[in-house]
Amino acid sequence: MNLEEYKDLFNLNNKTYWPNLTVDCSIFGYNQEKLQLLLVKNKLVTSWCLPGGYVKKTETLDEAASRITAERTNIDSLFLKQFKTFADPGRNNAFGSVDPQKYLEILGVEINETFDFQKQAVSVGFYSISNIIKATPQIDILSDECKWFPIDELPSLGFDHDEMVKEALFTMRMHLFHFPVGKKFLPKKFTLKEIKQLYEVLSGKTLNATNFPNKLIKLNLIHKLDEKKSIGAHRSPTYYKFNDKVYNKALEEGLVLV
Repeated sequence: MNLEEYKDLFNLNNKTYWPNLTVDCSIFGYNQEKLQLLLVKNKLVTSWCLPGGYVKKTETLDEAASRITAERTNIDSLFLKQFKTFADPGRNNAFGSVDPQKYLEILGVEINETFDFQKQAVSVGFYSISNIIKATPQIDILSDECKWFPIDELPSLGFDHDEMVKEALFTMRMHLFHFPVGKKFLPKKFTLKEIKQLYEVLSGKTLNATNFPNKLIKLNLIHKLDEKKSIGAHRSPTYYKFNDKVYNKALEEGLVLV
């Protein structure tokens, strides 16, 4: 959104965006060591928040979430799942959550105790998973910073975004073993150790070194290649590859990995 579109949100004749409908996106990042979360510091808001934005009247919720995640990560077509709608009364009460002076300076809107533009706003939560190496966090006209935080070192978030992150993390980890996501985070050929590490970082759990990969093989989700990874004097592990047909079907219909 540009500055004029933001200002137009307060106009009853606004034709572009729904004024009380937003999407907020918990964008998780994978970097082979620990799970991270992308947060934004908005010029108008007093705390760090999840990346989010208003929904255009011409787009679906999924399209809005896809647009916002692409704008913040500079990556198109991230894995996205809607997980919950947040609509408690007063959940987005602007008074006390934003900087009144900045609102007046930037948008020309006066904030006080009676200001109710955001009090009844409904937000639809989405989560996505991004490869940190490929992502380039982006600021926009109303933000100063956009950066990754380790999931166990998050600052206190604005509005009800702490609750959103908790719900998003729970849902992502529940979905993780039903919808395969590894294809975008692993090379075309990978070892069993590499795919196990991916799932351990995302799930926050230690997985059995034998049972977990054996389940992937039994489901025909991955298959063995006649090629080994050269790691010097040590034993060379075998490469594996995703079965594209089974993988794509599992993304649509789900499966049980554990």
